[in-house]
Amino acid sequence: MNHLTRQEKSWILYDWANSAYSMTITSTILPIYFKMVASNGHMSSTDSTALWGYTISLSTLIVSLLAPILGTIADYKGFKKKFFTTFFSIGVVSTIALALVPENQPFLLLILYGFCVLGFAGGNIFYDAFLVDVTTNERMDKISSYGFAMGYIGSTIPFIICIIIVLLTQQGLLPISLGLACKITFLITALWWGIFTLPLLKNVKQTYYIEPESHPISSSFKRLFNTFKEIRNYRGIFIFLIAYFFYIDGVDTIIGMSTSYGTDLGISMTTLLIILLLTQFVAFPFTILYGKLATKWGAKKLLYIGIITYICICFYGYFIKTALDFWVLAMAVGSAQGGIQAISRSYFAKLVPKEKSNEFFGFYNIFGKFAAIMGPFLVALVTQLTGRTNNGIISLIILFIIGFIMLMRVPDIEQSHQKEDHSSELNL
Repeated sequence: MNHLTRQEKSWILYDWANSAYSMTITSTILPIYFKMVASNGHMSSTDSTALWGYTISLSTLIVSLLAPILGTIADYKGFKKKFFTTFFSIGVVSTIALALVPENQPFLLLILYGFCVLGFAGGNIFYDAFLVDVTTNERMDKISSYGFAMGYIGSTIPFIICIIIVLLTQQGLLPISLGLACKITFLITALWWGIFTLPLLKNVKQTYYIEPESHPISSSFKRLFNTFKEIRNYRGIFIFLIAYFFYIDGVDTIIGMSTSYGTDLGISMTTLLIILLLTQFVAFPFTILYGKLATKWGAKKLLYIGIITYICICFYGYFIKTALDFWVLAMAVGSAQGGIQAISRSYFAKLVPKEKSNEFFGFYNIFGKFAAIMGPFLVALVTQLTGRTNNGIISLIILFIIGFIMLMRVPDIEQSHQKEDHSSELNL
């Protein structure tokens, strides 16, 4: 990474920093810990599962609805860094606070987790939008891919440390309770997140912006309304968001449902954790490869390759029966997961007007978050109607096909830029 600028390195490090939260807090240790706290607080298993889901949904909904509004305000000079710092701070402080909750207070733990989700998701809106400030159009695919790739490796280091602490505690080799072991992992995650965000806070600045006005909030609402009103001038962006909505829904569903699918095949939790770790290591080089090939062949072609790969994954998922089959499936997911996410981010960043990047990444966030609804519902419905999880997995192909067809309708980036530049002049 010696050939990267200081701003590019600092931006990439935030993926390295916050991925520890995704791995440890969202996916593994906190959900298990919450179940323990809920049980100590005499909450039924059914209620705890339902409240956990409601908390995630409500927090994500709040961020998604606020995203375009906050993003529009953040397009003013000096606001992007302030909003990023605010949400990042909420996330880190709330993660630290998780360790201070008594082990019989599930409602307090849920409230703090809601703030964690708010801080993490909110910070990512402005972090993604900073991509236009730290690099050029020609390097965006490469830099975005490096970010996701470093995130995969960065998430595994604290995760392995945290898992070792928990496992040693369970084996009686560490003279502390399981609850205290989990709290230590929360502090490790917050520390990792905070320390590796410092370079971004120091070195990354908002290069593209709109000059401040006398009434920035009311003016922001007017600009947001004008964007909706002039949506026909943003045809390329709008069609891409529809395509992204469908294919990223399939990607996120496969990621989110993989543990349940593996459990249905009789794979133990320990084995699933090992598979999850190895998938991260597989995703690292393939994500970088996607970035390099996108620079050579074009980002759109790599998105096509990613979607086709996932269609093949769905077909293969229909036929798997053994743990070995699941290993192959997981490695295939790792080969495309980071690449399609990274290139989607950079492709969108090249489509949008740079001085309005926060506003448009607010819409990007909404489409990405609401896309997480349809896929799981489709899998659940088909699985329930047919009685076979395999049928639920193969049903996701329809999402990837729709996404592929819509992506074909996105105009070339050069044509889109001409339209967006023209509309920016009209709206400014």
